[in-house]
Amino acid sequence: MFDRRLLLRQSLAAGVLAVSGLRAGAVGSASSAPETLTGNLAPVHDPTIIKANGLYHLFCTSHLRDPAGLIHWRTSRDLKHWEFKGAVMQGFPDWVKTELPDTRGTWAPDIEFHDGLYRLYYSLSLFGKNTSRIALLTTPTLDTNDPAFGWKDEGVVIRSGADDNFNAIDSNLFIDDDGRQWLVWGSFWSGIQLAEADPATGKLKHPVQKRRNIARRPPPGAVEAPVLIKQDGYYYLFVSCDFCCRGVNSTYYTVVGRAKTVTGPYVDAEGRKLTQGGGTTVLRAEMDASGRFKGPGHVDILRDEGRDFIVYHAYDSLNNGRPTLRLNALEWTLAGWPQVAGGAL
Repeated sequence: MFDRRLLLRQSLAAGVLAVSGLRAGAVGSASSAPETLTGNLAPVHDPTIIKANGLYHLFCTSHLRDPAGLIHWRTSRDLKHWEFKGAVMQGFPDWVKTELPDTRGTWAPDIEFHDGLYRLYYSLSLFGKNTSRIALLTTPTLDTNDPAFGWKDEGVVIRSGADDNFNAIDSNLFIDDDGRQWLVWGSFWSGIQLAEADPATGKLKHPVQKRRNIARRPPPGAVEAPVLIKQDGYYYLFVSCDFCCRGVNSTYYTVVGRAKTVTGPYVDAEGRKLTQGGGTTVLRAEMDASGRFKGPGHVDILRDEGRDFIVYHAYDSLNNGRPTLRLNALEWTLAGWPQVAGGAL
């Protein structure tokens, strides 16, 4: 975590200058991911995805000096070919300049839809510290040609600082069947946190001190980038482990655990608790038969008309280790565990 932002800046830099112009599914889908992704696939780091009116929208991490702006935005009509749409913001909101004047990027966005609004969470942080913020933008539509379109700054959702034992980055909003909403977040420090969110605002319903720790690893083992989904009565928590942002030397991989209640305890297929370093592997570089893509992680789950997909970034060894968009079908075993379709990346 202490070198994450510096290394990511370096890995994104080469690709930024070259920029040109699922959330409801079924078990055991036989559908497969597109065999070949085309178009604008890099640099993509920490992707999040949603479908709106037949169009897939993907947002990812970006840096203040990126020519396009902050929080990069791509679209696709078929999940195969991706086009660069632009950026969500051209600069930071004024409060960022006051609270975190030294921050230089917008990290790990998460896009969700609720009650007529698209909620786009994103993170801000200082290098090597847990002086961080999770913030929120909203818009009633993702159609930029619609007069109603426009991103509204909703301010800070969660703060963390030197006196806290958690890091306020890498958020994900989960909406349960009963309408209750939950935010998960975290990176290094004490791991992954969970707290109830207010459906009316998208912010925490109670003081952050009421959060729960639902996954952690003994140092220096990193755990971050949580995503929650529900499947057949279980809650599934995906997290990324070890180190990203080192190009082809990245050791990032993704694991999952499940629980009968959203607050845990989450355990893996062997019964090991995620609060004690457990996790069943979903993505790992060694699973890629081609050997091309390294450090797969920071996933989002797309649930789309009976099909489940896992979207993530990995570092392309044939392209100078650039962080690159990856997407695979996700299937479910008879025992109820998610796996990449065909067992390969």
